Amino acid sequence: MHKLLIHENSVNNRIGKFTCLTYINMANLTWKGVYPALLTPFKQDDSIDFEVYNKNLQAQIGAGIDGIILGGSLGEASSLSNEEKKDLLFYSKANIPSDLPVIINIAEQTTKAAIALAQDSEKNGADGLMLLPPMRYFADSHETLEYFKAVASSTSLPIMIYNNPVDYKIHVTLDMFEAMMPFKNILAVKESTRDISNVTRMINRFGDRFSILCGVDTLAMESLCMGAHGWVAGLVDAFPRETVAIYKLVKAGQIQDALTIYRWFLPVLELDIHPKLVQYIKLAATHTGIGSSHVRAPRLPIEGVELKRVTSIIETALANRPRLTDYLNLKQTTDAARA
Repeated sequence: MHKLLIHENSVNNRIGKFTCLTYINMANLTWKGVYPALLTPFKQDDSIDFEVYNKNLQAQIGAGIDGIILGGSLGEASSLSNEEKKDLLFYSKANIPSDLPVIINIAEQTTKAAIALAQDSEKNGADGLMLLPPMRYFADSHETLEYFKAVASSTSLPIMIYNNPVDYKIHVTLDMFEAMMPFKNILAVKESTRDISNVTRMINRFGDRFSILCGVDTLAMESLCMGAHGWVAGLVDAFPRETVAIYKLVKAGQIQDALTIYRWFLPVLELDIHPKLVQYIKLAATHTGIGSSHVRAPRLPIEGVELKRVTSIIETALANRPRLTDYLNLKQTTDAARA
């Protein structure tokens, strides 16, 4: 029997009293499907807007997502305190089905801090971790591996390595994944190299040892068709049903139906690969009625020509929003790449 933790009053002073029942390792974390990197909505006074957060959260669940990721770039993690991150974890656990996994992002500057966050996350009921290489310092391959190994050894939680050399400058190579194979809780990769062939390289080298989740919205369908197991998504925060529909259709072998949605979606998905992705995606979520546009400084709201341009992209998409089939009940094939 898994241990049941009751965090009652633990966040009473900050977001109101509730009872959070956290089931340790009871969520169904398969590293397959759609995992939103959730936004953190703020009020005008800079506090977290949990009412708006829950509205978005319930929209994600209703759309059929397979887990949520807290404290990523889209969640403005660098502007959140550790207490706020804990509040988000407890609040999420209190408002989602017990079998829906909550994954905590680890993006720390020191090994010690990363280990502490991993252990606190496990203690507080997280179901998995998304682990970035060390921040700020440009670690070499050996240093990066030692960092990953130290964190993996400190926790029993399953881990997804975030491989994003474009934004974070450290490339986690195939040889590095080979070195991590003995660590049984390193199970997945968020594939953000922006090299579509890397999906095939990983499969050719490791088979199904590591689940592959696309981390770049504009390469998602391509990656899924090449055999990726899931999608860590950004624009899902504004368009959850369309995002999940693409995944489900591809995995059911209905490529043309998925492509129709994807072609409509692409101009919006391109908002995910801009330095102001947080502002852009928050604006999109505001337009779809499940978010707010407030950001924390040093980020500022977009304005002027930039605001008009992004708004036009979003409004054009909404004016031509596709009608979706009953995608939640599709029968999936074993491998979309063979469908």
